[in-house]
Amino acid sequence: MEENKLQNQINEINLKLDKILEEIEYLQRKRREMEDLKDDLLRVGKDLYQTTVKELDEVHDYISTGEILFLGKKVLRNISTLTKTLEQLESARDFLQDAAPLARESFIDLMNKLDEFDRKGYFTFAKELGKVTDRVVTSFSPEDVKKFGENIVTIINTIKNLTQPEILQTANNALAVYKNINIDVNEKISLIRLLKEINTPEVKRGLYYAIQFLKNMSNQQKEDNNANKTNSR
Repeated sequence: MEENKLQNQINEINLKLDKILEEIEYLQRKRREMEDLKDDLLRVGKDLYQTTVKELDEVHDYISTGEILFLGKKVLRNISTLTKTLEQLESARDFLQDAAPLARESFIDLMNKLDEFDRKGYFTFAKELGKVTDRVVTSFSPEDVKKFGENIVTIINTIKNLTQPEILQTANNALAVYKNINIDVNEKISLIRLLKEINTPEVKRGLYYAIQFLKNMSNQQKEDNNANKTNSR
C-alpha cells in the first residue's frame, strides 16, 4: 500500500518536472527569438545609423539640428492635418478608381463622334476652310485689314440692309428677269419707235423707279456727307 502511494507521489513529481521542463524550454525558445530579434534590430539600426550619418554629412552645411527639431515639432503639431491630407488622397484615389470606367466610356464616345465627323467630311471641310483662310490672309495687307476694321460697322449695316425681306425679294425678282430676259435687236430702231416705247406704262414705271432710286441715293449721300462733317468737328 505504501509502495503504491510512494509510486503515485513519484509520478506526480515527474509530471511536475515535465511541466517545468516544458516551461523552461518555452522560455529558452522565447529568449532565443528575442536574441535573434535583437540581433536583427541591431543590424538594421546600425545600417540605419550609418546611412543617416552619411546622408546628414552631405547636407550638414545646409541644415542645423535646430531646424530638424523644428521640423519634427512642426510635423507633430500638424499630425491631424497630415491625417486629413492622407484621407483626402485616399478619397481622390477612390474617386479616380470610380471615375475610370466613366472616363473610358466618354473617351470611346468621343472617338466615335470624331469618326462620325470624319465620315461626314467635317475635317476635310475644315482643311479646305484653312486653305481659304490662307488665301485671304495672303491676299490682303495689314493696311487692308485696318481699313476693314474702320469700316466694319458700315459693312455690317450694309449686310443687314441687304438681308431685309423686301430687298431680297427685289434682288430675286431682278435676277429672275435678267435670267429670263431675251433681247435681240436685229433691226434699226428709229427715234419714233423709241419714243413709242418710252410712252408705254411699263417703261414709264421703270423710268420713274430709276429716277426715284437715284434721287434717294443723292439724298442719302448728302445726309452721309453732313454727318461726316459733324463728326469731324
